[in-house]
Amino acid sequence: MQQPSSSSGIRDNHYCGTVGDYLKPHIRDGSQLSVVSAYFTIYAYAALKDWLDRIGHMDFLFGEPSFVKSLDPTKTETKAFLIAPEGLKLANTLQQKRVAKECAEWIRQKVDIKTVCQSNFLHGKLYHVANDGQDAVAILGSSNFTPRGLGLQDAGSNIELNLIASDPADRQELKDWFDRLWADANLVKDVKAEVLQYLAQVYQNHAPEFIYYKTLFHIFEKFLGDARKTDADLGKTTLFDTEIWKVLFDFQKDGVKGLINKILAHNGCILADSVGLGKTYEALAVIKFFELRPFFRCLSES
Repeated sequence: MQQPSSSSGIRDNHYCGTVGDYLKPHIRDGSQLSVVSAYFTIYAYAALKDWLDRIGHMDFLFGEPSFVKSLDPTKTETKAFLIAPEGLKLANTLQQKRVAKECAEWIRQKVDIKTVCQSNFLHGKLYHVANDGQDAVAILGSSNFTPRGLGLQDAGSNIELNLIASDPADRQELKDWFDRLWADANLVKDVKAEVLQYLAQVYQNHAPEFIYYKTLFHIFEKFLGDARKTDADLGKTTLFDTEIWKVLFDFQKDGVKGLINKILAHNGCILADSVGLGKTYEALAVIKFFELRPFFRCLSES
């Protein structure tokens, strides 16, 4: 990486120096930070920990409201704030629990967090650092609060385009703009509690049983969703009233639903249960469904 010239106000993480290296000498004991970013990662905090732990306070404003929505278990939102690794080495990933806990404690003590309430509404990125008795510094552009965005990743940092605000009047106007937005209850809302709740899920210890059940859920999540849809579809036929269905055990009924689901999705399926578990009866139930299917199709189209 080429070192920035003394006259250059650009920081691009490539030719003209990194945003992280620009911020480091300006973040001191008692510094007051105002930050706007669409993303926040615990590893950006880790990379700047020696400096950020010294600050007096940070106001952090998310430029997207998706973090709050990502806590919705229905996962109706397609976007989410990243409070997680981003192109990181395995060694960093293994430190996730420790880093998340340290970051959460730092946030609890020194950071307030808000988000804009409207998606795709705020696109700017801003870092403003104020120190008592000294001129503030500010840099604005495209860098998010991530290792790649700040140019703090060993390899693969983003090429960004940021400009240092060199004029004191411009820096003051940027701070006034941030404060005005931060205080506007119609545009922003507090999400610090939600951020801390999310981080707690990252660093807390889980019982082995929880890990086991969660693993099973992620393995079979799609199957369970498909099974519920199959239940609804089969309920539109008379399969549940047939004699073959009534003699099946519950585990065999689940197998039949899975078979039907796979056949409809992939035009074929292999039933490979062990000897004596009723493969013949399950196959008969599947055949019965496809005998009833023309009637089912008529119901579906009506």
